Amino acid sequence: MERKLNAELWDKMHYLFRDYNDRMVHVELRYDFKINIEALKTVLICFFEKAPVLHSSFTDNHIHPYWTVKDYNIDDVLTVKTVPDEALEAEINSFLVTYIPPESDIQMKAAVFNHGDKSVLCIVENHMCMDGGDFKYFLIALCKNYNDYVEKGISPLNLKTGTRSYEFVYEDFSQTEKKMAKSLYKNINSKDNHKFPLTPDNIRDKPFILKRKIPAETFLKIKANGRTHGATINDMLMCAYFCSVYELAGFSENDGVSISCAIDLRRHIKHKSESGITNQTAWMQCRIPKLGKNIFETLDYVTRSSNQFKRDRFMGLHGLPLLNLGYKILPYAASEEIIKIGYSNPMMAMSNIGVLESDKLALEGNEPVDGFMSGAVKYKPYVLLSATSLRNELTLSMCVRGNDEDEKTVNHFFDLMEKYIALLIAD
Repeated sequence: MERKLNAELWDKMHYLFRDYNDRMVHVELRYDFKINIEALKTVLICFFEKAPVLHSSFTDNHIHPYWTVKDYNIDDVLTVKTVPDEALEAEINSFLVTYIPPESDIQMKAAVFNHGDKSVLCIVENHMCMDGGDFKYFLIALCKNYNDYVEKGISPLNLKTGTRSYEFVYEDFSQTEKKMAKSLYKNINSKDNHKFPLTPDNIRDKPFILKRKIPAETFLKIKANGRTHGATINDMLMCAYFCSVYELAGFSENDGVSISCAIDLRRHIKHKSESGITNQTAWMQCRIPKLGKNIFETLDYVTRSSNQFKRDRFMGLHGLPLLNLGYKILPYAASEEIIKIGYSNPMMAMSNIGVLESDKLALEGNEPVDGFMSGAVKYKPYVLLSATSLRNELTLSMCVRGNDEDEKTVNHFFDLMEKYIALLIAD
């Protein structure tokens, strides 16, 4: 008999996002040694067995969607190639824009590209299965289990297997808090039609990922200067984002503009290890009333907006009860249409995925020398800026389905980001 898994609320929501993006999460880690392929395969097999959603096929039957656990071959999960140095970037970029349909038997694909005595590990996974927060956990667990298996012969089975339900976010609330949180039906984010200036959507568009490295010296100054102004790293990046897009798109300086920022809802959870790999991410809307007279006035607008959200005990939880109710009281196909009417997908967004801890991502004592993680390939006119740091080097990335002109626009946007970051950290 086929084994079936519940389609959880966030699984359904990310399936609904198929109209806005490809739902893939991407990671690239570069090592100055050759990865033990048989050990990596063993860990992946064990993890797939511990987390069956990774080898399940999603069924949208318009009434009650579900996952069906499928048989799989590890060689369909992991690709291994030896490539010359001059072909390495093309191979990596081609793999990283892989799209995995939700109806596939597997929801994660990995590749190791060997070049000389070095390896690059790339993984793409369906956001319906887990978000960036749990993907970071997955990578750390993968590296630890790989090392324990290679160095100590310990079976690689140490992966959390708890609930995937969105309701786990309420687990540590008191009864009074839980009641209050589950009554937050109103979505407090408003609609904003300001757009990133990409070309119109075209059937000939192709997915691409562009990234820009911000050196460690600059990143450390972003942190230090942010503290001086009462701003977080996130605030500093958002400020540069606002200034860059005002200039790039030619918005009026007197226009109020919104950029949404991803919130890890695990901030509300104390016992994170008791949940399974899943999604616990929502959005907060950072809105400035106009472009500041100078960059620090703009930064002040940003910090005021973000601090207003942070003062909310239930930050990120608004609207969740309404989503849950919508999926419960109507057949799935009808609930999707109703939710689309009420849901406003942000035109511009940022996901600060945070630190990729190099020591916890070491394989056989070899820490990654470079790497980044990025969110989904967005469909125009929507865009998402992702940010990760490794060894204090910051990587900004943007995944877009577009054309050569769009690539030029995104690269110019990164030029502007660098310009405004330089202003923010100037002595």
